[in-house]
Amino acid sequence: MTTSRKILVTSALPYANGPIHLGHLVEYIQTDIWVRAMKAMGHTVTYVCADDAHGTAIMLKAQDNGITPEEQIATVKASHEKDFAGFLIDFDNYHSTHSPENQYFSQKIYTTLKQNGYIFTKDVEQLFDTEKGLFLADRFVKGTCPECDAPNQYGDNCEVCSSTYNATELKNPYSTLSNSVPVIKSSKHYFFNLPQFDEFLRTWTKAQGRLQSSIYNKLSEWFDAGLVPWDISRDAPYFGFKIPDTPAGEPDKYFYVWLDAPVGYMASFKNLCDRTDMDFDEYFNKDSQTELYHFIGKDIVYFHALFWPAMLEGAGYRTPTAVNA
Repeated sequence: MTTSRKILVTSALPYANGPIHLGHLVEYIQTDIWVRAMKAMGHTVTYVCADDAHGTAIMLKAQDNGITPEEQIATVKASHEKDFAGFLIDFDNYHSTHSPENQYFSQKIYTTLKQNGYIFTKDVEQLFDTEKGLFLADRFVKGTCPECDAPNQYGDNCEVCSSTYNATELKNPYSTLSNSVPVIKSSKHYFFNLPQFDEFLRTWTKAQGRLQSSIYNKLSEWFDAGLVPWDISRDAPYFGFKIPDTPAGEPDKYFYVWLDAPVGYMASFKNLCDRTDMDFDEYFNKDSQTELYHFIGKDIVYFHALFWPAMLEGAGYRTPTAVNA
């Protein structure tokens, strides 16, 4: 007789700046089928998800719509939940990363990582839109590729010659938000020291059943190139959670959306636990005997198979049983 297992399952969080599309549904329907199969085998399975509700893109979308970011994400969340219900996606809980639970766990994880010596700061030069009054993420700046001179390329890579570069290296850069010429401006950023987890991640990713072989091979390329520290902060104006305990007199800093997005899995589950008799610690403490599975698209493997397990390990939580891309 098969022993009953306790399993927590998540799907990648849809971004709260637009409707669900068919590409989303492929992932959620696949996850839902797996969840139903595990339940049919007699296992205790909990399936949670949430809207990914932070970032510059959502802030700007709300401005374009003439509403607050909070109104923007509430409207989109209702639309997402209606669409999922229409396709019979059976979540046990659907939450939002803009929640008290997510703020609590994001700040707790960050504070623990900082106390354990995994956070540092350094000055970073970025392109700044003087008309909009904000630093430009790579997606909001275009220019001429510094390698092949192809025009209208984004600030991180060239779609013509596949070169990667920093936005500050673009020739003739311009802001896609205002069409103005940005200036280079320096700002202090907070970094998670991912290279300190190189040995742990090499071992973790090799574990039997953790990743598909094709995904492991892709990760091997990043290990061979050398892991680099991860910039986890953004400057105001930004829609998200403020980084706690920044020095007095310094400008506000916010968690980069990809810092608190995966923490949203924990937050959604904690929200469910607070409304039921489920035990959060049973699923997330370091020596948990439960199982945790993430279903994601392959474009976000870097975050889920490197940053996320390293953050959890550094903060003293359990890591995922497997990541299915």
